[in-house]
Amino acid sequence: MTMTDPIADMLTRLRNANSAHKEEVVMPFSKIKFGIAEILKDEGYIASHETRDAVVGKELVLSLKYGPSRERSIAGIRRISKPGLRVYAKSTNLPRVLGGLGIAIISTSTGLLTDKQASKKGVGGEVIAYVW
Repeated sequence: MTMTDPIADMLTRLRNANSAHKEEVVMPFSKIKFGIAEILKDEGYIASHETRDAVVGKELVLSLKYGPSRERSIAGIRRISKPGLRVYAKSTNLPRVLGGLGIAIISTSTGLLTDKQASKKGVGGEVIAYVW
């Protein structure tokens, strides 16, 4: 069966595993999912990520991160730009998540960036997701 929105599937798997206090979550690999995992790791929302061979293709494995008393590092995650409704932001009007406490993942011409990185570089693009 074909999947119409693999990024939304990734974010849903991450949200469900996080709310169930799982240690890791496994999903099919793609370059954009790997880029999103890189950003989540750099920003401190997940502990690590790795790729491994599956029966068909590759798998992306994300290790989730929790606090000392099992509090979640990801409070919320939301897909913004969907296949049915693309959402773009100019470099002068980039979104701020929770007044700067969260991050917006933006697909730009220079690759996947957070809202702060895109603001520094002065580029806009498609708003993929909000994470807080």
